[in-house]
Amino acid sequence: MSKIIGNFKKTIYRNSTNNYLIGLFKIKETSSDLDKFINKTITITGYLPDLNEIDTYNLDGNMTTHQKYGEQFSVINFERVMPKQTDSIVSVLSSDMFKGIGKKTAEAIVNMFHEDTFDIILNNPNNLLLVKGVSEKQVRVLHESLKNYQGSYEVILNLSKLGFSTRDSLKIYSKFKDMSFNYLNEDIYKAYYEIDDIYFKTCDYIFLKNNNDKLDVKRLRAVIVYILKELTNISGNTYFYLDEIRPYFIRVIGVEINDDLLLEAINNLITLELIIVKENKIYLKEYYDAEIFIARRLRLLAHEKEETLKNYKKALEEIEYKNHITYNEEQKMAIKEALTSKCLVITGGPGTGKTTIIKGIIDLYQVLNNYKTKDLEENLVLLAPTGRASKRMSEVTSLTASTIHRFLKWNKDTNRFQINEYNKSKVSFVIIDESSMLDTLLLSSLLKGLSTNTKLIFVGDANQLPSVGAGNVLYDILNSEELKVIKLKNLYRQGKDSNIITFAHNINEGILNKDIFNKGEDLKFIKCQDNKVLEKIKEEVKNIKDSNYQVLAPQYKTINGIDNINITLQELLNPKESTKKELSINGVIYRENDKVIELSNMPDEYVFNGDIGVIEKIKLNPKKEIYIDFDDNLIKYTPTMFNKFSHAYAISIHKSQGSEFKTVIMPIVKTYHKMLYRKLIYTGVTRSKEKLILIGDMKALEMAINNNNEQKRRTSLDYYLKNGII
Repeated sequence: MSKIIGNFKKTIYRNSTNNYLIGLFKIKETSSDLDKFINKTITITGYLPDLNEIDTYNLDGNMTTHQKYGEQFSVINFERVMPKQTDSIVSVLSSDMFKGIGKKTAEAIVNMFHEDTFDIILNNPNNLLLVKGVSEKQVRVLHESLKNYQGSYEVILNLSKLGFSTRDSLKIYSKFKDMSFNYLNEDIYKAYYEIDDIYFKTCDYIFLKNNNDKLDVKRLRAVIVYILKELTNISGNTYFYLDEIRPYFIRVIGVEINDDLLLEAINNLITLELIIVKENKIYLKEYYDAEIFIARRLRLLAHEKEETLKNYKKALEEIEYKNHITYNEEQKMAIKEALTSKCLVITGGPGTGKTTIIKGIIDLYQVLNNYKTKDLEENLVLLAPTGRASKRMSEVTSLTASTIHRFLKWNKDTNRFQINEYNKSKVSFVIIDESSMLDTLLLSSLLKGLSTNTKLIFVGDANQLPSVGAGNVLYDILNSEELKVIKLKNLYRQGKDSNIITFAHNINEGILNKDIFNKGEDLKFIKCQDNKVLEKIKEEVKNIKDSNYQVLAPQYKTINGIDNINITLQELLNPKESTKKELSINGVIYRENDKVIELSNMPDEYVFNGDIGVIEKIKLNPKKEIYIDFDDNLIKYTPTMFNKFSHAYAISIHKSQGSEFKTVIMPIVKTYHKMLYRKLIYTGVTRSKEKLILIGDMKALEMAINNNNEQKRRTSLDYYLKNGII
């Protein structure tokens, strides 16, 4: 058996179920048989907890040779090496706790003052100016920050010795202060329950490392919460039954558990107010509370007395004349109801005039209140769940629109909203577009940030996919029949795109009319075998002159999956050239001019999950940096951010929600299996504005349209809306 000591650099693959890890590891020291690897980065494999880049690790195992990937170190035993105090001080000083203090500056300070560093910072901060390169501003930052955390470094260092990374130790101290050890000695899983981004597996590893019983009730409580969170994220359900939770225990804890222990843990969690159990339904408390709050607020709005509009007909005639438009009776009713009701839902498929109605509502609200544009934007807010949808809302209304996160002033560091129940917005009227994408927690947060007097309009297509987050808000609201709803049925968009709209509405009715294809340029179906789909996609892409097109697919793997389509289209559209810099990230090549998609929210940069951009520049020396252009918004990505984007020559239908593209190309093949269902295909089809090209197997399309049995989300919001809260 060989030994290597060094630092973990990057995760290549992790199986969240069994903790199997493939990663990169830089060796500092090793046993004599592996001397040639000192100061080199190698691949490691094994069953390991989450590793961080700050700490030093001692790994026992054997060097093996993989047929495809070459030399790898297979880890058998794992040990975290306790850092020297000065190393830990450097880690703390260069952490987010001290803004603007880099690692080199931290090392220079510690090299001069050693173990006395913190005493110097607290009591004689001007001595720091003796360190070359340290500015007066940095001295102030160090002194003020450490003064606020006086005494914290000892707690942080001891938390690090316990097994937490410096990053996690700082988060724990920020939450519990000097009581950190008292809280964690009582129950180490409190760090998991109460602090964002501290993971169950981190706490669980430390708990077991200290020879605690695998079936200790503290551990069982945490396992239940962990399973509920994982199942919520996967399924979108807001509650579960005991029989659904029980099978996951053996996977997580590794041993059988009897029901007496399980029920004891559940009762403990109820007492701790971490879960709620109602009629055998087990909720994470935050989801139960959110559904109750939404139901109470919406029922309150639903029972508000309707407003009376003065000069409504005359004002609407003026708007029609000014905008050269004539509203029909359905549109007039929707516009009027939006202004007389406290809460209204407007739902309809593509071509039913939702955008026209939104603009009519805004215009009538402005005219009736005699608002100038500035007054209008102070009182009325246009919102959407995603950045793409809010941008599109701005384009069609010529007014500012925002994501809900941005409106609520989301703080990414604390994962909290600054507009909340204690600091409410003063706006009078809110219109939310793409409401099918609203999840339970987001709507709850929005309602908490609004006054009970705020008028609320939900606009969306109930037949689209539900939200990424848990819940099924728009469906539940419609199903409850508690709120006033305008269901738009008439088609207003005619002409060139009528085949696409007719096709979309046929999908909802479970109808496949094969004669609709290929009779016009707007809707094509190209039949081919599975192994020819990629070639057909390439042919169609070559023929498209406008850049406003998108390939959409239901899943990532298989020959016709998103990953393979991206590789194929990158070779076609942005091949390797000596003039283009490129970089390999987790085995995927990214090069300048690549089309990419953002995978997270960065509101400070005004870039959001699902935004599509182009890699403008890649820097390889002295530091690796990638610059991505999102519609003239150039964002710099450093290595720690390289997991925030991926190729976007093809994207998932889920990621396309809230977007529209002039042309959509969508492969349809039987190998997509479970992803062939009506709502998914409908969502992809309705992303197309002018042209839709389907490629593959007509029988696969027929299977999808006939399959209306996608897994229904289990929620309680519709029940509480119908029946009130008992």
